[in-house]
Amino acid sequence: MLTASGTVRDRVEGLGLGADDYLPKPFDFTELVARVRALGRRSMAALPPTVVHGDVKLDSAHRLVTRAERPIALGPREFAVLEVLLSARGAVVSAEELLERAWDENADPFTTSVKTTMSRLRAKLGEPPLIETVPQAGYRI
Repeated sequence: MLTASGTVRDRVEGLGLGADDYLPKPFDFTELVARVRALGRRSMAALPPTVVHGDVKLDSAHRLVTRAERPIALGPREFAVLEVLLSARGAVVSAEELLERAWDENADPFTTSVKTTMSRLRAKLGEPPLIETVPQAGYRI
């Protein structure tokens, strides 16, 4: 909850009604971002150390990616984007979510970083294409 009601009684009541968190105004934006990220971590299922999709294998523990058993050298951002897409298990991932999960909090939301990184990642993964662009929505594998 994000509210102007900030007494202890209000916070206890809000949490008792089912809120996962309670942040009274005024608040510091960095604290809001940290709380949202903490709540997001709760809902994410743990990824197995190795994720396989078709002929692509991503080993997060060793930071290795292979396609058709051929190693693929990815930069840290490309690796993070691929990991987010694979963890979505076929769901569409928006560019905004990729920025939140694969970049740091200083990433400019108006940058072309996602498109540029996606282009490099697609080139490195080769044919047949693995990443699909869903118009007006994002990307999926």
